[in-house]
Formats: sequence, C-alpha cells, structure tokens
Amino acid sequence: MSTSGTGPVRSRSEQSRRLALGGSEGAVRRSHEFSRQALLSWNWLPAVDDEQRAVVEDVLLMVSELVTNACLHAAGGPSELRLRWDGLRLRVEVVDGSPVPPRLRRYGDPAQPGGHGLRVVDRLARAWGCVPEGQGKRVWLEVGSPVDHHARRR
Repeated sequence: MSTSGTGPVRSRSEQSRRLALGGSEGAVRRSHEFSRQALLSWNWLPAVDDEQRAVVEDVLLMVSELVTNACLHAAGGPSELRLRWDGLRLRVEVVDGSPVPPRLRRYGDPAQPGGHGLRVVDRLARAWGCVPEGQGKRVWLEVGSPVDHHARRR
C-alpha cells in the first residue's frame, strides 16, 4: 500500500492466461467460462457497481463473438484463446488456422441472424484488429480496465 494518499500501488506486470481450444466443439462455452474465471482472479469480479458489471458482460460477449467467428469461418475452428491484463488494459486474442482476416460487414437487417459479431466488437472494444500468426491469424481486441476506472475516480 502507498502511504502518500494516492491509493494502492498496483503492479503493472502483465498477467496472462491461455486456453488451448483445438476446434469448434464446445469452444464458445469453454472460452466464456475460462474468461470469467480469469476476470474473477484479476478482481474484475465480483463487480462493485453496474458500470463494472457492464464492462465484464461486454468482455464476455466479445470473447464469445471472436470465438464464434473462428468456429464459423476458420477451418478447424479456433486453436487458442489468450487473455492478457497489465492492470490498465485487457487484451483478448483468438488464434485460428485461416489466413483470411475478419471483415466488418456493412450494416444489414438487424432482424436477420449472423453478421453482427464484429459490429458488436467494433462498438464495444477500445481497439481491435488482426495479425498473421503461423499459417493463420490472431484476432485481438482491447478494453480498458474497470478496476482502473474505479481507482481514478477516488
């Protein structure tokens, strides 16, 4: 703890978690639960207020969207989920075997299923993108930490 009145001194060392997926079967459910457990271990949960709860729900939704996209559009589905948190920013990465980058579709009929996942990610994430990895790609997104938000408000 800091004694200067500025609050606790937080380590900026990065923490990471990895989940090998090896295909589509059960990948979304497993990724969602894995991410929830990581957020719990990083004190994002239990949420202290509605704002923090909303950020956690957004993160879990975006994880599900990225994994679902890999299940639908990459032969063999997703191979790995990676989560990295440095105390200020959470980075979510989904690796798959397809070299084809995801494409943000034009606005379509919101009543029609499909095609909205990346639009959700585009709206909720601070940033997102795609980089080649091996013979495939790594799709990533970043969000700010709600834990940091509460420290700044004090």
